[in-house]
Amino acid sequence: MASVIKKLREEATCSNCQQLMSDPVVLDCGHSFCYACVMGNNENHQVDRPAKGIAICALCMQPCQIENLRPNKKLKSIIETIKNCEKLCEEHEEKLHLFCEDDDQLICLCCERKPQHKGHVLVLANHVCEDYKEKLQKAVTKLREDESLCNNLKLFLRKQRTEWEEKVKLQRQKIQSEFENLRSFLHNEENHFLRRLGEEEEQTLRQLQEGEDKVEKQSQELKNQIQELEKKCQGTVQNLMEGVKQTLTRSFDVKLEFPEAISLDLHTVCNVSELYFDVRKILKRYQVSVTLDPETAHDDLFVSEDGGKVIGGHPQKKPHSASRFTALTAVLGREGFTSGRHYFEVNVGEESKLCEFGVCQANVPRDSNMKSLIQPDWGFWAIRKCQAERGLQALTWPRTSLHQEYLSVVGVFVDYEAGLVSFYNMETGSHIFTFPKASFSHPLRPFFLVYSSSSLTMSPRICW
Repeated sequence: MASVIKKLREEATCSNCQQLMSDPVVLDCGHSFCYACVMGNNENHQVDRPAKGIAICALCMQPCQIENLRPNKKLKSIIETIKNCEKLCEEHEEKLHLFCEDDDQLICLCCERKPQHKGHVLVLANHVCEDYKEKLQKAVTKLREDESLCNNLKLFLRKQRTEWEEKVKLQRQKIQSEFENLRSFLHNEENHFLRRLGEEEEQTLRQLQEGEDKVEKQSQELKNQIQELEKKCQGTVQNLMEGVKQTLTRSFDVKLEFPEAISLDLHTVCNVSELYFDVRKILKRYQVSVTLDPETAHDDLFVSEDGGKVIGGHPQKKPHSASRFTALTAVLGREGFTSGRHYFEVNVGEESKLCEFGVCQANVPRDSNMKSLIQPDWGFWAIRKCQAERGLQALTWPRTSLHQEYLSVVGVFVDYEAGLVSFYNMETGSHIFTFPKASFSHPLRPFFLVYSSSSLTMSPRICW
């Protein structure tokens, strides 16, 4: 029978591509070829495309009109028969009816009597096919569960990666902000910490990437196994049973390996306060004593006789003054800055629940109650101490939220020529905020806005 199949295969083989014909067509001369080969579209065998609607037979060289091509249905049926009949015992040319449980292979009736199968468990392939198909489907279910877990793990790792990158980004911004005002004499320290952070970021990202790559590889392996099992389940009995036990063993041996957990805690922490001691000494060189000007104080403010403290929520009748604030509960310092560098300290303490302080142009409007006017465009460079849970705000527009865990004494530094106004937490020795560079053209004066139940105290000058 094998010789018959061999003969039929030879007759059904395309002379062009040397493969069983696909969509066979008959030319005028009676010879048959693959339709793709006649049209010159076969990727497996390059032939000239027909010119002017005429194809040349590769066997007899006779021309044929393309429009005369006819499907060879009989030959197509024979080709399908060949494909279905070719799965035979190579030794005996018989159908593979039996399945040897011991050798995990299909055999024919003749093979059953051979010594190598003596004493083996032999069953009809058709009888056990459904059992093994059920086992294969269970294997698919198990692998799908692993695939789902693997996909969830990939999403988790990607989320970790995103969170880590965001965490590193915020930490980098914090470090850069801390060092921005110290760049002239702390340049080397800044680069040192950024380099360490970069190395830590690179190392952790590399570990996360390795874990992600490992999971991705396992995911692909699971997909391949699933495709193999599904292909077996959808194929013929012979294809399903061929090596089915080995396939099941391989599928159940798959163990999903979880990547090692990676800590996302940052180890590169820059304690800038340890480096600020010299900066504070420098700031103190420019320190001036600030006394509050009662003639500018709103009627709801109480200013101490020595001009060193202001308390909100104490209404009192004050003499009329053109320089007095009538809308904002504010007061100015007597001192004016028209050049050079100046530094003063404000004790906000625990009593001050809500207050604003900084510097302003000496000619700011006194009768406007628009809180949005307190911004650089209107001549104010100040920060706001909000309620405890809300922290600090830089009075830019829009407002800029600032994070400070504890705030008691605030240093205000003005560099008139450079156009800079900066704020420092003098308890922790850390930089709070610096306004974008401005161009000062009017005298600047210390500015304080105090709400009810709040107070501010001017820190006395200390000689260093």
